[in-house]
Amino acid sequence: MKLQLPPGTFRAYLFDCDGTIVDSMPLHYIAWTRALGEWGATFDEDLFYRWGGKPPMEIIAGLNEMQGLQMPAGTVAERKENLYYALLPQLKAVPEVLEHIEAQHGRIPFAVVSGSNRDSIVKSLTTVGLLDRFELLVGHEDYTRSKPAPDAFLIAAERLGVAPGECLVFEDTAMGIAGATAAGMASVRVPSPFERRNGTGAGTAA
Repeated sequence: MKLQLPPGTFRAYLFDCDGTIVDSMPLHYIAWTRALGEWGATFDEDLFYRWGGKPPMEIIAGLNEMQGLQMPAGTVAERKENLYYALLPQLKAVPEVLEHIEAQHGRIPFAVVSGSNRDSIVKSLTTVGLLDRFELLVGHEDYTRSKPAPDAFLIAAERLGVAPGECLVFEDTAMGIAGATAAGMASVRVPSPFERRNGTGAGTAA
């Protein structure tokens, strides 16, 4: 399955991390279900993917509200991250995205724009041997309004010194694509693990 990039010449590529550069979403879901289960909480898999791109603290706050719980967000988020780190040896890069990273590395700057914290981004990229490909990492510590707000993407463009309209965003979630569009950037959607396994939902440009 090939990603269909939009037409045009781009001066920078901005990549989401989880589910885009690295095929980590199934591992994150395992970690979430184990961490939340310790507090009697559930996390429907469909909701998990719809909430892709939300910072962990926002996810926990949302589940607390939905399920009438009072989970301590910081404690649960840290537990979930540690469970995810234990699964990292299973992590692999997404081949369809890796192809474009290798093709353009050294030609234009790359940034990661993620809802995860910087420590998680670094660990994931180090595991798959790609950390040195990226000039800039933007994690949830760097902005206030998360995707679908454009803030994270605009911060990345500003720090790279590239106009938003000259950036191409690689994203696997609807919220991420919406954030890129709000930032005035072209984007390409990376298919989910299910779509890649079944050869459906080829990456489409937006």
